[in-house]
Amino acid sequence: MSPRRAAILRDGGGDQTLREHLVTTAARLISERGTAGLTVRDIAREAGVADGVLYNHFAGKEELLAMALHAHVHEVMAAAGEPPAPGEGTVEENLRVFIDRGLAVLARLLPAFAGLLGQPKVLVLFHGSGFHPDGGGALRAVLAGYLRTEQELGRIAADASPEAAATMVMGACHELILPRVFAPGPQEPPAVRPGFTGDLVTTVLRGIAPVPER
Repeated sequence: MSPRRAAILRDGGGDQTLREHLVTTAARLISERGTAGLTVRDIAREAGVADGVLYNHFAGKEELLAMALHAHVHEVMAAAGEPPAPGEGTVEENLRVFIDRGLAVLARLLPAFAGLLGQPKVLVLFHGSGFHPDGGGALRAVLAGYLRTEQELGRIAADASPEAAATMVMGACHELILPRVFAPGPQEPPAVRPGFTGDLVTTVLRGIAPVPER
């Protein structure tokens, strides 16, 4: 191990290998500035190594970015905290938590994936890791699972579709974030209008059919 490499890993702490150090560095850059325009030179400079070192540990830039994206998704999902547990609190309160959590996750993940639209090989490699490309699939699956359990507990209607409700919720969250991701110019944090979460929860729980007259 060269003195320079030893210094890098020592300063980073722990028992990281150089490969892990490069993935961690790339993931941090993705978190800070996104993936658009991120180059091997950018990652190498931030990691404190020569450009060519990356190719000693990865098949190419695409593999490194896919692994860094994987690490970024893990970090974002962990930062979002655990979702509500079925049977605790009220379904209405829990849906509000799911929506706020979903918006926070998508606001951090979708820009990273949008920046890779011109690099499909990275997305193919990432897909192979078992993650949904934008994180939304994982969020939707967790929400649908939560609703199925609440249904078994008798806290939502027996004839309701947990999958349809979860798709409605996550679709609304995507619609709020995606237009800003693909808009020209600097990206701005999503502006959640007052009442958005409450209106969405009410619509999911009560539907839009008129109340039958008695």
